[in-house]
Amino acid sequence: MAVGFSLDDVAYLRGDDGRLALAEVAERSLSDAGRVADIAAIRTRFGDRTPALVETTLLRRRARAKFADPSSWLFTDDALQQATAEPVAAHRARRLTGMRVHDVNCSVGAELAALASHAGSVLGSDLDRVRLAMARNNVGEVDLVLADALVPVSRDTVVVADPGRRTGGRRRFDPRAYTPALDALLEVYRDRDLVVKCAPGIDFDQLGGLGFVGEVAVTSLGGSVREACLWSSGLIVAGVRRRAVVLDRAEEVTDADPDDCVVASAGRWIIDPDGAVVRAGLVRQYATRHRLWQLDPDIAYLSGDALPDGVRGFEVLAEVGFDEKRVRRELVARDCGAVEILVRGLDVDPDALRRRLKLRGTQSLSMVLTRIGTGAASRAVAFICRPSR
Repeated sequence: MAVGFSLDDVAYLRGDDGRLALAEVAERSLSDAGRVADIAAIRTRFGDRTPALVETTLLRRRARAKFADPSSWLFTDDALQQATAEPVAAHRARRLTGMRVHDVNCSVGAELAALASHAGSVLGSDLDRVRLAMARNNVGEVDLVLADALVPVSRDTVVVADPGRRTGGRRRFDPRAYTPALDALLEVYRDRDLVVKCAPGIDFDQLGGLGFVGEVAVTSLGGSVREACLWSSGLIVAGVRRRAVVLDRAEEVTDADPDDCVVASAGRWIIDPDGAVVRAGLVRQYATRHRLWQLDPDIAYLSGDALPDGVRGFEVLAEVGFDEKRVRRELVARDCGAVEILVRGLDVDPDALRRRLKLRGTQSLSMVLTRIGTGAASRAVAFICRPSR
């Protein structure tokens, strides 16, 4: 169960005694097997401070997935879950270089830390006193105030918001259930430049009804789609309404890019575009840029005779109609013992199918399953492939 930090806890953890205690606790493994014994030993040394010390140590370890060096940061469990990964926050901050920015629900300061390195001036505010105290520790010399995100306390600033999307660790998917609600944010700041971080699965079609006009930028990092960020009309390039940001390759694709790719049979390679490209609905633009084509106009798989630089692809060895017995014969004939299964457009559970195939060979292959065509002409196809890596 997550620890509920108090202002007294934060003051202790920021002080010399707390820092020395955290350094000592950090030397313990706190593994599942030894955690009870470790905590007992820590309690002997630090008494009632033990929960805050142990929780902070564990949160810092988890934070390594998002921050290059979280060794001096303070978090709550919920704040860390929602904190923007450092490279994602830095990318957003670069778009705001030189501007005056107000982060209206700054939490423990993940966005503020990035903004402080790029924006002309930065203000942070939040209604949670504990998180504000943590932000003071984490970010340092940035102006912080106690304020409601829906009660403007700044003028002539770009407003950045990261509304809460969790309750008790559970996600909230309706943007009107965010804290603060997305429609309320859009209404309060309708005449201001506004940037709002949202869940990547937000319904784009719903945004207009909530009052949003501008660009939706979908960002991926480490092969995972991290967020959909809303940029109001005063902050965007004319003609751009959707953007895919693939941080791993420093690539961006927009709906203003050419999209005149063709639909054709599979070539040498099949490519499964990055999730940000797919989520942003920019598969055709991505394909056109890299001289690829679609296998089907409604399916995201692409094909080409060469792989884009740095992109993993699947070299086609065989194409067969999808039938379990047929694909098993094909895989067995190629001495396949382990198969990676990718599926789009078909109701197939890859894990269940893999178990049913009962492969015993020595080779590792990939199989791309998809639907090609519509209506009576629709057919399920399996591409037996060799992955590029």
